[in-house]
Amino acid sequence: MTQTSENVTWLTQEAYNKLKDELAYLTGPARTEIAAKIAAAREEGDLRENGGYHAAKEEQGKQELRVRQLTQLLETAQVGEPQATDGTVAPGMVVTIAFDGDEDDTLTFLLASREYASSEIETYSPQSPLGSGVIGHKVGEDAEYELPNGKIASVRILKAEPYKG
Repeated sequence: MTQTSENVTWLTQEAYNKLKDELAYLTGPARTEIAAKIAAAREEGDLRENGGYHAAKEEQGKQELRVRQLTQLLETAQVGEPQATDGTVAPGMVVTIAFDGDEDDTLTFLLASREYASSEIETYSPQSPLGSGVIGHKVGEDAEYELPNGKIASVRILKAEPYKG
């Protein structure tokens, strides 16, 4: 099955391994731990007023949501580095834009999933308004995206290079 760059998440081998380990923990030891917490709280009696039971069930729900997120992410992940491109913006790239064509008002960001987020570079999801607005555009082109207030913002693509990590 060929995937378009819009639904592929590029992960380094290190990031993929880290997420795979997290998934293994959540579906193994963490499930056992939360089941034990729920069982212990259940033994305390009346479940309607049992704060420990409700907290454990809420924790279990959050844990299962993360399992589903990780499973989906790992199923669509491409491990390695995105291929060098012809300057077309795609996930896995560091993009520099100028707001309203003003070369002094720029932003450089990584277009990737939140799994890549770090303190080194700001990260925008390909599904975010800005991310989806610039995907597919080439260096030198203008792109538009919708702001939260419903207005349309215009940016010019100045650079698009594969992320080196």
